[in-house]
Amino acid sequence: MAIGATIHTFDVQLADTDRGVYEDYSLRVARHPSETDAYMLTRLLAYELEFTEGVAFSEGLSSTDEPAVVVRDLTGRITGWIEVGAPDAERLHYGSRLADRTVVYTHRDPAKVMAPWEGKRIHRAEDIRVYSFDPGFIESAVPLLERRNTVTMTVTEQVLYLDLNGTTLTTTIHEHELG
Repeated sequence: MAIGATIHTFDVQLADTDRGVYEDYSLRVARHPSETDAYMLTRLLAYELEFTEGVAFSEGLSSTDEPAVVVRDLTGRITGWIEVGAPDAERLHYGSRLADRTVVYTHRDPAKVMAPWEGKRIHRAEDIRVYSFDPGFIESAVPLLERRNTVTMTVTEQVLYLDLNGTTLTTTIHEHELG
């Protein structure tokens, strides 16, 4: 019998002063058995940092034709293609052709993530942004994860203040360009 996804709940207070987004909401996040905690946490942060009307988690690892996080308009058209981790150039090309905005959030070394894309055909590569966090930030937050979580996240001038279950961590959000 296959092992099912583990459900994590997050009660979130988001204050993104850089974008003027202030929301309180609850999320249920399914972590696939093959998904690491670091990947799931990065996926959660990507969701929060891209929070807008129409944002949603996709089917995740079981869906090969959607990113980890997707933004749809009221007609269902994909307007935001948000990858997590280290997607290949073909996925970025596909997502950039489909959506108005394509970004990647990674918990890995961004130089190593972007190196395989060099010389590959990626639609509007100059418009794609890769976001990373300070080394060790994700690794410090992972042990704080529980099945039921309380998250307060504040973003000011590209600095992320994350309170996860009573422990506060801080990181700069680093932006990298492909072009």
